Amino acid sequence: AGRNVYRECMGNGTWASKANYSQCEPILVEETKPALYYQVAMIINYLGHCISVGALIIAFLLFLCLRSIRCLRNIIHWNLITTFILRNVMWFLLQMIDHDIHENNELWCRCITAIFNYFVVTNFFWMFVEGCYLHTAIVMTYSTDKLRKWVFLFIGWCIPCPIIIAWAVCKLHYENEQCWFGKESGKYIDYIYQGPVILVLLINFVFLFNIVRILMTKLRASTTSETIQYRKAVKATLVLLPLLGITYMLFFVNPGEDDISQIFFIYFNSFLQSFQGFFVSVFYCFLNGEVRSAARKRWHRWQDHHSLRVRVARAMSIPTSPTRISFHSIKQTAAV
Repeated sequence: AGRNVYRECMGNGTWASKANYSQCEPILVEETKPALYYQVAMIINYLGHCISVGALIIAFLLFLCLRSIRCLRNIIHWNLITTFILRNVMWFLLQMIDHDIHENNELWCRCITAIFNYFVVTNFFWMFVEGCYLHTAIVMTYSTDKLRKWVFLFIGWCIPCPIIIAWAVCKLHYENEQCWFGKESGKYIDYIYQGPVILVLLINFVFLFNIVRILMTKLRASTTSETIQYRKAVKATLVLLPLLGITYMLFFVNPGEDDISQIFFIYFNSFLQSFQGFFVSVFYCFLNGEVRSAARKRWHRWQDHHSLRVRVARAMSIPTSPTRISFHSIKQTAAV
């Protein structure tokens, strides 16, 4: 019901000089502030996702072009980066869905939500693959040459499929509304895919605890190149796994009733969620010693090839007789 503004009629038949606004609700004050907070959060989200997509594409192309570093460990990094690219692309598609389409619960809209959630799950399962690889190589001291790539590909890409299919079937029968996006209080269908994610995060934290324990004890005195590579990989995972876990666990945290807690929760969560891909690119690609060394060698080879072509072109431009070009001079120039 609406609220009214009224003015009192005095005993002498005249109106009071001021109107009474006591029944009015402070709509502008109460509703404009949260709207402004969410607008700023969306700006952070869009900016972070754009930066992340740019960094992820560069990292993807580096792993694609640098074939000299195609070991199993870097293939795992490459797949993790791929899942982030696909997840971020689907996030942008979700933002383009109109409110009316969202309310009408269109079929293609539900498919986009299902695909987005699939890539969310694959994100964490590839982080689980990262933890499995390091745990197998360091704690179990199992030769990485005997590890099969298809096993990790199955874990990262195939296992999330039945999880999302089960979630989609339950959504279709019990919560078939609003494009399957969002979760109402008291409904637990989303835990069908969130539960496995939480499980693999907990297992990964156990893996990391064992890995760090082994590195701090048995491998402290070791200086082999393989051990150094493992230490760098563990450092990257120690930074990224808590980051990924924090961002996901924040969905289950109540930010509190006061404005400061809600603002901090919204901004902090928006920043971490949107910049995940950027952090993954930095720690698993841009700071990867193998990638940097291979990229440096590739750049030097390109520079040498380019300078050779320039010298040959200059030799071709040297004036010669009209009937014969001095190929001997070109050969001498190229040999320099």
